[in-house]
Amino acid sequence: MELSAHLVKHLSAKGYEVVDHGPKEYDALDDYPSFCINAALAVMADQAAGTNALGIVLGGSGNGEQIAANKVKGVRAALAWNLSTAKLAREHNDANVVAVGGRQHSVDEATEIIEAFLAEPFSNDERHVRRISKIAAYERTGEVIA
Repeated sequence: MELSAHLVKHLSAKGYEVVDHGPKEYDALDDYPSFCINAALAVMADQAAGTNALGIVLGGSGNGEQIAANKVKGVRAALAWNLSTAKLAREHNDANVVAVGGRQHSVDEATEIIEAFLAEPFSNDERHVRRISKIAAYERTGEVIA
């Protein structure tokens, strides 16, 4: 919870509109999928309303959190473990949710990773647009496009 509380305060101070989808306090027995799915649903609702929204899901490793968020239609959640993977998630994959493992990084490291993700624009390179379109088509139809 230290990381989550820090990020809410830090990112709000930088001008980001932050909505915390929980949990409000740490409980090792919490089932994280509901928090991650709710965060991902909020990103998609905001995007559907025309708002440029990105999401952050936090956990011990970030792996399960990424998997849960990716179950929401339209979400492209990426596990970022350094500055490069955070930037590439946005630049190449137009990821709209970042997953970070709180037990894998110090608060300062995690903050840097998340800031890099939030700051990086999508490149709009044709090859990346084409690949993302193929993923979206599969999500809509179940058909794999070669």
